[in-house]
Amino acid sequence: MVAHINTVAFSGIDVLPIEVQVAISGGLPTFAVVGLPDKAVGESRERVRAALSAIGLALPAKRITVNLAPADVQKEGSHFDLPIALGVLVAMGVIGMEDLSGYTALGELGLDGSIAAVAGVLPAAIGANGAGRGLICPGAQGGEAAWAGGADVLAPRSLLELINHFKGVSVLSPAAASAPRSETAFLDLKDVKGQETAKRALEIAAAGGHNMLMVGPPGSGKSLLASRLPGLLPPLSGAESLEVSMIHSVAGQLEGGAILRQRPFRDPHHSASTPALVGGGLKARPGEISLAHRGVLFLDELPEFSRQSLEALRQPLETGRVMIARANSHVSYPARFQLIAAMNPCRCGHLDDAQLACGKAPRCAADYQNKISGPMFDRIDLHVDVPAVDPLDLSAPSTAERSAAVATRVARARDVQRARFGAQGPASNAEADGELLEAVAAPDGEGRALLTQAAEKMKLSARGYHRILRVARTIADLDGAADVGRRHIAEALSYRRVLPGRSTLAD
Repeated sequence: MVAHINTVAFSGIDVLPIEVQVAISGGLPTFAVVGLPDKAVGESRERVRAALSAIGLALPAKRITVNLAPADVQKEGSHFDLPIALGVLVAMGVIGMEDLSGYTALGELGLDGSIAAVAGVLPAAIGANGAGRGLICPGAQGGEAAWAGGADVLAPRSLLELINHFKGVSVLSPAAASAPRSETAFLDLKDVKGQETAKRALEIAAAGGHNMLMVGPPGSGKSLLASRLPGLLPPLSGAESLEVSMIHSVAGQLEGGAILRQRPFRDPHHSASTPALVGGGLKARPGEISLAHRGVLFLDELPEFSRQSLEALRQPLETGRVMIARANSHVSYPARFQLIAAMNPCRCGHLDDAQLACGKAPRCAADYQNKISGPMFDRIDLHVDVPAVDPLDLSAPSTAERSAAVATRVARARDVQRARFGAQGPASNAEADGELLEAVAAPDGEGRALLTQAAEKMKLSARGYHRILRVARTIADLDGAADVGRRHIAEALSYRRVLPGRSTLAD
């Protein structure tokens, strides 16, 4: 008899159905795993052997062959341990195959027969639910799997518990969904003194989901402002929460099975490699841009990131997805993130202060800023100067708005956008494109004349032109205006960076 156990492999956050076939036949005693297993899967035979021995079962002195079908799909990860062990138990007659035919199984086995947590339980549960099957997963992740809804989730803590359940000796209770991850306290915008222009730009960025770059000397508050952005953003919707949690589940970063409700905020160090930033590596894991999906990616000291890493961000910023190409497959991850970046105007950081600037100013500023390519600058909607804070502002009591007040306006603007685009449309103005953008952000006569003049004087690209429209639409939403007017276009233009050597509108 050949045992058939359902499990999965992962391609990004998508699940591929895999069937574990186990046959025990006569011949020299051996335990072979075939079907393109990686090293972790190949080593599962030793973990399975030890786990069965720990619960008092010995493998028969026969030839055991495990085939992972389809055989032309690469199998990676330790989560194949449990389905292989279950296949062996069925082939040995310990468990009936009819007991397992309605389940998808995954989990890593310990040498004592325990079942350890693995990555990807949430997408596996959603895939099993779609196929009309239940899920068998590690006990620590039953609460995570239960979020898929509708699936019969068994979450044993050991192989013996699972055998006893199917034997009728004891019964495993269905897993209940774990509580969402506890919300962290947001930092308050009231703590930031001065920088009113930057605060206004931060509100616009939050309201429309726009990318933003802050340029200023060290200590001017760029990182301080960026850290306040999560407190201005609305929480994830139910669908967004599952989507984001699936990515973190595949990455093995969904702690305690608690799904995410707050938008992610990722701030990798500038020494991060390209695979760490965009995804990749031996098993094509999601990178920082995917872990920041539906949230914020903050890149401090932007020019210090490698040129290759920054250029790799260009396509995901446009498409909202990243494609990781490998020799034998292509893996795609969602990457619809909001880029917030900060940088000094030059390497020493004191370009505008003659007393502190280095002897290479202003040439060093051009060399430093040229580390960021023009196309990369073109993908950033809001460019904001963040000057040093006046000492009088630092010593005076803060009169700034609290984050809660700004977040209320942001939520109101997001509600307008949600009603405008519908459930199946873009999530924010920053994602609107093509005819849809022209329809919702068409300016009035005076606004169109100003934008046309600016496009000619500032040599705006088609991308830059449309980004001005998106920002202007967001400013109008914050004002409660139905149409985009000249003043909305003018403010949007004030946040547009003019590359060295190009004309400004004032010319």
